[in-house]
Order: sequence, then structure tokens, then C-alpha cells
Amino acid sequence: MENDSNHEPHLFSPLTIRSVTLRNRIGVSPMCQYSATEGVANEWHYVHLGSRAVGGAALVIAEATAVAPEGRITPGCLGLWSDPQTEPLARIAAFIKQQGAVPAIQIAHAGRKASADLPWRGGAHLSAAQGGWDTIAPSAIPFGDTLPKVPRAMTEADIVRVKNDFVATAKRALAAGFGWLELHAAHGYLFSEFLSPLANHRTDRYGGIFDNRVRFLVETARAVRQVWPDQLPLAVRISAIDWKDGGWDIEQSIALARLLKVAGVDLVDCSSGGVVPYAKIKVEPGYQVPFAEKIRHGADIPTAAVGFITEPKQADDIVRGGKADVVLLARQMLVDPYWPAHAAKALGYKLTPPNQYKRAW
Repeated sequence: MENDSNHEPHLFSPLTIRSVTLRNRIGVSPMCQYSATEGVANEWHYVHLGSRAVGGAALVIAEATAVAPEGRITPGCLGLWSDPQTEPLARIAAFIKQQGAVPAIQIAHAGRKASADLPWRGGAHLSAAQGGWDTIAPSAIPFGDTLPKVPRAMTEADIVRVKNDFVATAKRALAAGFGWLELHAAHGYLFSEFLSPLANHRTDRYGGIFDNRVRFLVETARAVRQVWPDQLPLAVRISAIDWKDGGWDIEQSIALARLLKVAGVDLVDCSSGGVVPYAKIKVEPGYQVPFAEKIRHGADIPTAAVGFITEPKQADDIVRGGKADVVLLARQMLVDPYWPAHAAKALGYKLTPPNQYKRAW
């Protein structure tokens, strides 16, 4: 890749976190494909993730991967709660690495939003007769709308069990060859439910004041860091705000990011929303970038920006302006798996293509 004389970081400058170097600042955001069987990855995941590595992204993050069967959003979600699920993911991670990208995986528990149907079948909660299962959450409060199932409020024993599930899944992710791990604490899934006072009405040490609501996530991050090698990055995706009065807000996100940094987290992936169905979100290009900027500077921690980042100059400006260290693209990567190559050309850089594609790039 050619570089210009500007010493400021830009979209095509490398980034090193711990011992891992990203070849540029472009990542593939974790996107659920709802295409697994019993949590096992298949050819769809191989082609979906592998093609984006071929396209020039530096970081390719596999979708929210459940740490337990109950933690799947839908029956079609990936899982890594058992050893047989490791090999298909290892094949994917190896291919991504061969293309010069860093293979990453997001591990997750869906909490009260679990047991839903596939989105193209409506996405509503599944009954037991439809193959659904019981859900758990910090409090027995349903999400609502098409997800009306009342979850069981978790006991402290449940919290310990799920924490251990995250640790065990992190070990399997390492065995599968992933070089970057992300904990999913956004979008109204389990950790996000604990963080938000809109979903967490507990009166024990995991509810109420800020320090209690963040305890489960911080404890889990610390426990995962103990088994995830020191040389490899650990990230956490959060919803920076709930978009609802009385909910989680940016000041709490900054305070949480400081605690996560102490716990060994290297980067905060900054999304928003998802904890309640009635939030009013003003969606526009780059609408979540200010969250990444505020957390990056307020907590002195690297961040990833997401949310309607579609144009090369837009992405480059985010990095050049110190608003985030990495940009993660989702929908745009579905439209164009070779977006990094096209962005490089638009910005006056040149990516080194795979040998097989050199005649075309």
C-alpha cells in the first residue's frame, strides 16, 4: 500500500493494538446472518466473511456468536458453546488471516431478546411449540413489541454461570484462531440490559446505582482478559446511549469505558440504542460517530465508529479528525465487499490485491 507524506493517521494507515497490526482502519462490523444450524457455521459464513477479507478490510468480525444455546437471538444464530462448533469457525479464521486481515469474533448473549424467529419470518418471539425457549434478563421485564416474552430474572448463580460461559467461549475462540475478541454489550442484549436502568430494576449488587449496573460486564471483561492472551486485543461493543430519557447516556458510557480500560479492554466499539422498542433515533450519515469521539477522548481509549458510514472521504475524515481509530462498516459492506479497494482508489491510495485479482485492481 502506498502512503502519503502526511504523518497524521488516515484511513489507510496501519494501527497496532497490543501485538496485532491492522493493515488499515477499515473493519467489517459483526452482522448476524441467521444461517447457522445448531450454532454451527457453514459455507454461507465462509463466503460472507472470507470475501470481505479478500476485499481489503483489515478487520473482519464474525457475527454475534452465542456463549450458550439460550443466548442465541434466533435458532439460526452462530454459537461457540461446544467444541464441535470450533472447527468450521477455525476454517473461516484461517482463510481471513491468509488474506492479510485479522479474524475477529463477537461473543454474545441475547438476554430477553433471545428466542426470536428469523427476521425474514417476522422476527417475533417463538413459542415453545415453535421451537422457542425461556429467556433470562436482569429483571422480569419484557422487551415488548414483537418480543413480549417475560424473561426470568437472573439469580446471582445465573450471573456466575453466564460469566463462565463467556470465559469458556473466549477459550474456544482462541483455539479457533481468532486474533481479536469482542464482547457484545450493546443493542439491548444481556449486558446492555444490565447497564440500562430501563431494563435493570434489580435491588441487589447488580442493580440500582451505576457501579452495580456495570458490575456484570466489568467482571466478565476482567475474567475474559485472564484467559485471552496478553498479546491479543479485547474489545467491547456498547450502546453509547439508549435514545430515551431516564436511560443509559454518554456520560455513563465514558465512565464505563474508563473501567473497561482498567479491566484490560483495548477498544470500545460505539453503537447505540436497542434496549427499548419505542426509542426515537434520528438516523443520518455518521449519526453515531460523535459517541466514538466523546468516549475516545473522555476515557482515553481507542474507539471504533459505526453507523451509516458509506463514503470514503467520510470514513477518512473520521480517522484524520481523531474521532475514532477504526471505522466499522455493515450495510455498505453487504452492498460492496470490495469497498476498501474502491475507497483506496477514491482517496489516492492503492491496496495490494490478492494475486488472483491483480489483473483487475
